[in-house]
Amino acid sequence: MQTTTITSDTQIQDMLDWALAGKHGLAVQGQGSKVALGRPVAADAILDMSGLTGVLLYEPAELVMKAKAGMKVSEVKALLDQQGQKLAFEPPDYGPLLGTAADMGTLGGIFSTNLSGSSRVKSGAARDHLLGVSGFTGRGQTFQTGSRVMKNVTGYDLCKLVAGSYGTLAIATEMTFKVLPKFDTVRTVLVYDADLRAAIACMRDALSSVHDVAAAAYLPAEAAARIPLDYISKPGKSVIALKIEGPKPSATFRCDAMRKIMAPFGDIEVLHSHNSAEFWSLTGNAAPFVGEKAPLWRLSVPPANADRVMSAIKDEGTDCLYFVDWAGGLIWVQLVSESDDGGEAVIRGAIGAEGHATLIRGSETLRRQIAPFQPVSSTVAMLNRRIKNGFDPENILNPGRMYLDEDGQGTH
Repeated sequence: MQTTTITSDTQIQDMLDWALAGKHGLAVQGQGSKVALGRPVAADAILDMSGLTGVLLYEPAELVMKAKAGMKVSEVKALLDQQGQKLAFEPPDYGPLLGTAADMGTLGGIFSTNLSGSSRVKSGAARDHLLGVSGFTGRGQTFQTGSRVMKNVTGYDLCKLVAGSYGTLAIATEMTFKVLPKFDTVRTVLVYDADLRAAIACMRDALSSVHDVAAAAYLPAEAAARIPLDYISKPGKSVIALKIEGPKPSATFRCDAMRKIMAPFGDIEVLHSHNSAEFWSLTGNAAPFVGEKAPLWRLSVPPANADRVMSAIKDEGTDCLYFVDWAGGLIWVQLVSESDDGGEAVIRGAIGAEGHATLIRGSETLRRQIAPFQPVSSTVAMLNRRIKNGFDPENILNPGRMYLDEDGQGTH
């Protein structure tokens, strides 16, 4: 398969003209750290966007940056760190989880997959920080949209459409996004030895308190044992983690208050500074599952349903390792028991109509056989087809990565 390393918009236009003329599929990717997400792409050529790098605009006082899509997230974070700023949605690094190197993810990859870390419950998703996008549609037309443009002539909010489209609607070349100041102090209150039901109540109370909790996660003992931090792994118990951040006086006060509120739920410890930041990085990157090959699912459910969903999975006799993030709204489940469908029937049966599940890790054969993304209703499918037809009517961009049409052909 032909691979073209993109360094200019002219190359993209040439490749799109070639693809449209011959109805060739194009696999659009950066460093390749997320190519294993979704179905294998049925393409005739690869557009390697990793050569499209560089910062085009950075105004620290205005909390805004514009950069090319192939720029590594790690490089963006390093630049922001010099100014005491950060990406508030805490983009995770799934490279090691999916068998590639760490710190290889690009801006285009993180926004096109709309992946966010543990602080999403407070700071929002990646798409909430995306202000503008420039690029090409599958029609070979250029576009620019966002806060620095007077009117979006397409009639669509392209920022929201590009985020989470996995490169099936457009080739993004430049992104403009919000950044935020880093906090002086980060603390994590740890509550030990609670079961999942108590943990959901604990996290609910923490997030509904006046103490501005930034993230909340629950790790059963087996998952906690896989986190390389002594306060997490060595007790041999389950751990509830609550993130407190802000100016030091405020963070210290709120941390002390949260310790008192959480005391009835179990023994309390506090992670400080580096260890606290490291814990949330490991959690956001799904560290308990790194180095494994078993099917791994990412479930999004109403937080109050997390206990019921996990009970339903276990009631099927499914052997699994799991942990909970986003105060119960996100469940990571790695299936140990082998099945032909990678556990799809059990996982989606447990969720029912009250959430969705995405296969994050699975063999290429499994990803061809099942639907890695949650199947959608006929009404949503119709809307998806209309949007796809508006941007990529010949289905040349990452064909088949997300869904198949009724004839079994890749649509998006």
